[in-house]
Amino acid sequence: MTSDLESWAKERGVKYFMISYTDLFGAQRAKLVPTQAIADMQKDGAGFAGFATWLDLTPAHPDLFAMPDPASAIQLPWKKDVAWVAADCVMDDKPVDQAPRVMLKKLVAEAAELGLRVKTGVEPEFFLITPDGAAISDPADTAEKPCYDQQALLRRYDVIAEICDHMLELGWKPYQNDHEDANGQFEMNWEYDDALLTADKHSFFKFMVKSVAEKHGLRATFMPKPFKGLTGNGCHAHISVWDLDGKTNAFADKAMPFGLSAKGKTFLGGIMKHASALAAVTNPTVNSYKRINAPRTISGATWAPNTVTWTGNNRTHMVRVPGPGRFELRLPDGAVNPYLLQAIIIAAGLSGLKTNADPGPHYDIDMYRDGHLVKDAPRLPLNLLDALREYEKDTVLKSALGEAFSEAYLKLKHQEWNTYCAQFTEWEKATTLDI
Repeated sequence: MTSDLESWAKERGVKYFMISYTDLFGAQRAKLVPTQAIADMQKDGAGFAGFATWLDLTPAHPDLFAMPDPASAIQLPWKKDVAWVAADCVMDDKPVDQAPRVMLKKLVAEAAELGLRVKTGVEPEFFLITPDGAAISDPADTAEKPCYDQQALLRRYDVIAEICDHMLELGWKPYQNDHEDANGQFEMNWEYDDALLTADKHSFFKFMVKSVAEKHGLRATFMPKPFKGLTGNGCHAHISVWDLDGKTNAFADKAMPFGLSAKGKTFLGGIMKHASALAAVTNPTVNSYKRINAPRTISGATWAPNTVTWTGNNRTHMVRVPGPGRFELRLPDGAVNPYLLQAIIIAAGLSGLKTNADPGPHYDIDMYRDGHLVKDAPRLPLNLLDALREYEKDTVLKSALGEAFSEAYLKLKHQEWNTYCAQFTEWEKATTLDI
């Protein structure tokens, strides 16, 4: 990939660039820039009013500039004259420390200083729904156990295949697409990559899925729990750590239990130690806690954890080790910020490495059936406020992610919680009007 975006664009017939950054709440912000102006944008950045997005800034702050990263440029497969490019936020010629992509790059560099290269894969789940958001888009999708439903998958072939075709064209190496455990729900997988590249792809994937769904007269949502009684949208993350050339998996050791090396186990120890605080980022909305603390769904299982436990190849725990050299974090949901997800995994894992953290005992039980037997493992937060309080108490994690980010994130998320608490709901009327 050339650093000269103008030449790159002319070779491909690109007329416009979407210079895009992701704010603290995961919203993607962009300016549409003609190719003739992209050289200036590479030099000076595209200007934004930071207060107008979810960053802890005021109208009095100077311009925020989004500096496009040419290595991230993607020509839109469904609109060839436009390219998307991820950007890093700068203000007064300095990186904006609270900006998610800026913060992730700092943690990737910190891992590299330790001779480590974190690689991850994500499994984003989403619903295809009606444009008004009231119902799933396929009225025939009514099975009690709809996971892997062949007929329902084929009825949405046009949407799913188009998205997969785009990923094939982009060289992402997608390898499977399926109807998920809820009616109207799907999951699409592509090959794992370096943490920053996975975050960029994850961010673009959400944009692409929504765009293709709209093209077909539908709406895509990654909302954690959009429908009562149905399985929610997870975003499981598969994590491994390699040497700097990316050839030797530092997590892999066939002689160790589960094929997980001592280094991998201490990285996992960091995840387990900080899990309750992690939830403030991996499960970032009020709605998130209707997924990880949900009652049994129509299909029979939530597929979401509620307790801080780990295991081998068993999907009922927060972390499972499905094979040598990697583990799967099943906590994150569809609302997670793609950049903050990667950042908090690295921050917690590096903390584990530095302190030789013990992940604690593993459990082989079915947590959905026998979880009540586990007495010494922490329960995950019951709501967003509890998660924010756990994050506030976790001084190690706050420091690892940076005080600028932590202060900004907590401030805005507490405001969000307070806004939620100020709402009056139909449930309140139904349960208290006649008292």
